[in-house]
This record gives sequence, C-alpha cells and structure tokens, in this order.
Amino acid sequence: MFIENLLAAGIDLAAPLLIAALGELYAERTGVLNIGIEGMMLAGAWGGFVTTYYSSNPWLGLVGAILIGALFGLLNGMLAITMKVNQVVSGIAINILLSGLTMYLYRVIFGIPLLPVTVNPFPKLSLPLLGSLPVIGKILFQQNVIVYIAFLMVPAAYFILYKTSFGLTIRSAGEKPEVVDTAGLNVTRIRYTGMIIGGATAGLAGAFYSLAHLNIFANNIISGRGFIAFAAVIFGCWNPLGILLATLIFGIADALSTRFLTSGIQVVPYEFLLMIPYIITIFATLIFSRKSISPAALGTPYQKE
Repeated sequence: MFIENLLAAGIDLAAPLLIAALGELYAERTGVLNIGIEGMMLAGAWGGFVTTYYSSNPWLGLVGAILIGALFGLLNGMLAITMKVNQVVSGIAINILLSGLTMYLYRVIFGIPLLPVTVNPFPKLSLPLLGSLPVIGKILFQQNVIVYIAFLMVPAAYFILYKTSFGLTIRSAGEKPEVVDTAGLNVTRIRYTGMIIGGATAGLAGAFYSLAHLNIFANNIISGRGFIAFAAVIFGCWNPLGILLATLIFGIADALSTRFLTSGIQVVPYEFLLMIPYIITIFATLIFSRKSISPAALGTPYQKE
C-alpha cells in the first residue's frame, strides 16, 4: 500500500511539472530561455484561483490561468526577443514582479483573512473500467483531470515537434535561425509563439496547485517547482519522452518527502526531507547539463541581417 500510494501521489505531483516543462520545451526549442516560468506558474495559480472563486467554475479557472500565463509569456517575449534584454535577467525580473504582484492583488481582493479563502477543486476522476483495475487503477486512472491532460500532452508534443512542419520550424528556429529567415519565415514570430505557448502552459501548471491540489492561493504555493520544471527540460535532453521520465522522478521524490514528513519519522530533521526534490534537481542538472546538447541558438537573440 505504501508503494501504491507513493506512486499515485508521485504521478499527481509530476503532472504540473510535466505541463510546465513541455511548455518550456517549445520556448527553448525556438531559441529562447523562459526563466520566468516560476512567476508564470504563480500567476496561473492566482488567476485560476480568482476566476474560480468568482465563477464557481474550475474550468473557467483553467482558462483564466492559461490566459494570464500567456500574457506574461508575451511580456517576457517582448523583453527577450524584441528588446533583446538578457534572457536570464528578463526571466528573473518576471519572477520578482509576479511574486509581489500576485500577493498584492490577492490582498486587494480578499484582504488578510483569518482563515485561507478556498475554492472547490477538481475532484479525482476514476476512468471507467480502467480505474477499477488492481494496483495500476489507483496509480494511473484515479487522478484529477489536469493529470490526464498532462500525460496526453506528451504524445501531442512529440507528434507536433517531430512529425509536423510546424515542429520542424520551431526546432530550426532554435538551431539555425538564419536558415529559417532565409527560407522566408519570420524568426521573431516563431519565437513569440514559443514563448506564448510556454507561458500558457506554465499558467495551466500553476492552476494545478490552486485548483486540484491545495484549493487555496498562497505566495509560496509554487515553492521553486518552476525551476524544477526548467531543470526537467535539461534532464530530459529537450525531448518530450525524456521530460516525462524526468518529471516522474521529481514527482515521486516530492511525494516521498511528503510521506516521510507525515509518517512521523524523526531520523533526520524535517527540513532535510523537504530538500529531497531540490537536491535531486541540483544533481540531475549538474550531471545532464554536461551530457545533453541544447539547441544551438538557445539564449542568443536573433538579429536579422
């Protein structure tokens, strides 16, 4: 039962990381680093929560989260692509901006309540027949709808990037943007598309925490998981299948730390248990950043000659 519950929780916690990382993949494949993914997830968590609170409809909350994420993806694109600001600096600026802005707007709307304001979250959805399968049914087929969306995005991303002309254009913009330009395609437009997709998916990923996991909004609700999603792209070698594996590892590590905390085991300080997912992220990034080959033009602004 421990393993079964651990894997079910691990898949649940891997889902938002997977969604955010797949969106980051589109952005980086076009040649743009979206360091602002952490802030965009926070904005999505806020937007999804507020929209759901006033509409009482979590599906509208998802739409709100996606739109606000796309908006800040566009803003980061303006800074990094059009204004050619250092992409690391622009991303950090987005993170700082949204960290303060979301909490400020939350307090403007709700004040400082004695008890956290809550919304009705997405319930667990057991798929017919599959959900009743022994062991595997609980692990894979008794999840909330955002988890199913996350795992459906993997084959969709693989097909788009490797089996369509649109995917070839995206990959070419990140490898040889001058060739794309010579072919008569607009590199700037392609990179904006990648950033908007990355922002929209980051918003969707953030909504997971406020609408399917905690059903509240708090300033630390993302807690660095945007950077874990960013690292998962490197870990996964800029490939959807590799990213799936990476996020599953991170999700299970996150679930494992939670299980240890709630079990009452006092072998090590609880702060160390909270560090487990981030320690794994650091080591994975150090190891795989040396072995994986990033898009050749990643992080390099394109100047049309």
